[in-house]
Amino acid sequence: MLTDRQQHCLKGIGIQSWSERTSTLDDRPATGPAVEIASEPVPQALENAIDSSPQEVLAENPVTRAPVPTSFDSWDSLIDSIHGCNACELAHNCTQKVPGVGDQQADLLIVGEGPGHEEDMRGEPFVGRSGQLLDRMLAAIDISREQVYITNIVKCRPPNNRDPKQDEAQQCRAYLEAQIEQIAPKVILSVGRVSAHNLLGSNQPVGKLIQQMHKLPGTEIPLKVTYHPAYLLRNPSAKAIAWKDLKLLHQMLR
Repeated sequence: MLTDRQQHCLKGIGIQSWSERTSTLDDRPATGPAVEIASEPVPQALENAIDSSPQEVLAENPVTRAPVPTSFDSWDSLIDSIHGCNACELAHNCTQKVPGVGDQQADLLIVGEGPGHEEDMRGEPFVGRSGQLLDRMLAAIDISREQVYITNIVKCRPPNNRDPKQDEAQQCRAYLEAQIEQIAPKVILSVGRVSAHNLLGSNQPVGKLIQQMHKLPGTEIPLKVTYHPAYLLRNPSAKAIAWKDLKLLHQMLR
């Protein structure tokens, strides 16, 4: 007779199991020996599957994740490493990696949060409505997109454009630090809350961080915090504060 566990497994794969009907006193024939109903034998392959634990039957091959290198020989090796990275879950859900774009010797490095849908499709940061607004903001202080380098805290798009998780940002940290080291910018513009919190190791509101002067921790590189263009699109009244940030940024670069 099958055990409860075996019957459960059989039912789960669509095989009906039969068991002997328990007779009552009224059901018993008046004469003759009791008839024993034999259970149908279970195929050996199925028996093996039943005897295996659920974890063994359903287990998938684990994804082997290579650690992020801590140093890079050149800019090309850095970008190649980003494209080949699978150190966190973001790498398995994005369309393509978005290392960054612009002048590799730029005076100004702009660091956003993470690629969005359009960035994920094109492989370039800040190309949607937020990117168009960022371009206009830079043009207002006589800086073109080609004169700066633009990247993000993480190089893969988070699902549904959610904020990057702390461990995801940490996995990408070596790439960002290598970009900063090789570009050696005069000033870093941190765009948005996620960018500012990760670069400064702070959890203060962006409104407070905007009012303060910063240096990238561990360096002498000045760092200016401002609102993300996406926030400005939702809150046009904050553009006046962003304009003050841009004028201060222009002075810092001179």
